[in-house]
Parts: sequence; C-alpha cells; structure tokens
Amino acid sequence: MRLVILGAPGAGKGTQAVNLAKTHNVPHISTGDIFRSNIKNGTELGKKAKEYIDKGLLVPDEITIGIVKDRLTEPDCQKGFILDGFPRTIEQAEKLDAMLEEMGVKLDKVLNIHVPDDEIVKRMSGRRVCPKCGASYHTVYKPTAKENVCDNCEANVVQREDDKEEIVRKRLETYHKQTEPLIEYYTKKGNLVTVVGKEKIEDTTNEVIKALGEF
Repeated sequence: MRLVILGAPGAGKGTQAVNLAKTHNVPHISTGDIFRSNIKNGTELGKKAKEYIDKGLLVPDEITIGIVKDRLTEPDCQKGFILDGFPRTIEQAEKLDAMLEEMGVKLDKVLNIHVPDDEIVKRMSGRRVCPKCGASYHTVYKPTAKENVCDNCEANVVQREDDKEEIVRKRLETYHKQTEPLIEYYTKKGNLVTVVGKEKIEDTTNEVIKALGEF
C-alpha cells in the first residue's frame, strides 16, 4: 500500500493512518510527528519548524521535502508507506510525484477525510496533553477524571500552542488556501477517494475501509 492521506488539521488523518499502517504492515510517515519530535528534542530542525507551526503556518518546502525524501528511501518503505501531512501544497505533490517516479513506484490511492471547520475547531481546541507521560485527553470527548490532572501520572495537562482556537482557525485558513487544491489535483489523476470523518473513530475507520476497498 502506497497511500497519501489528506484532510484539514484535526480531521483524524493520524489516527486512521496508524490503523492502516498496522493493518497493512507499512510505515506511517507523519511530517507533524517528525517536526514535534525535533521540537521536543531542541534540534535545529525543531527550532526552525517551531517558528512556523506556532503561528499556524506551513513549514517551508525546502525543510519538509528533504525530510520526506530521506524517509522514503529507508528500507522499511520498500513494500509501501502511508504519508500523513505531506504533501500539503500542489508544489509538494509535484515533488512527490517526481520522487516516486525516480523510485519506480506510484501511489495506489489518495484518501481525503472531510470534516466541517466548526467541528474541527471544537475537536482541536478541546484537546489536552500530559507533558510528563504524553497521554491525550479532550475536554468533551475524553475528559480527565480530575479536572486538568492526568489520569496516569497526576501531572497537570496542558493545551498545545497549536491547538488554541485562534491558531486552529489560522491553520484552517492556511489549509483551505494551500492544501485544499490537492483534492482537485488528485481527482484529475483518478486516484482520490473521500470519506466524511465521523465523531467516533471506529465509524470513520469503517468508512475508510469501504472507500479504499481491497489492496
């Protein structure tokens, strides 16, 4: 399986990518995870990426494309991969096409997960994470037993900077302007399928399985 997952920030791309990666035994490649790991570890890449991410902007192509190219050449990608968070622009999609052609492979499908903006704001602005153990919560869908206290380690949970409502709305604005055109780009190539993201993860998973069919 060689798959790209599209969707606005907070649409559930990462969750579905993890599920599919396990099912098909291929790596889940998330540019967001790569950036966050580097930010946490204080690397030069992390410092550069943080400047953009904290403002709700996309990390520049020269940084992102190099990371993806390096990752796709690793041995575990030979049987396939799931790209989550890349490409995010037409230019990145064209660079990805060129990369894959050079590797002698092509995408099987592009999965687009659609969720309305207001629902995304509700989902993301309610997210909370534990800075100590990494556990994730949500003020509506998965609240902590004690208010703002992690169930696992009792540290105070926090809201990530890029989950604050004003940043989420900025990220959605960036998505509609720069990433949404990819829907038409891949539709023209004939390999795009779209599902509507549901409130329950398992409901979205069922829709994804139906949409992708057999690989």
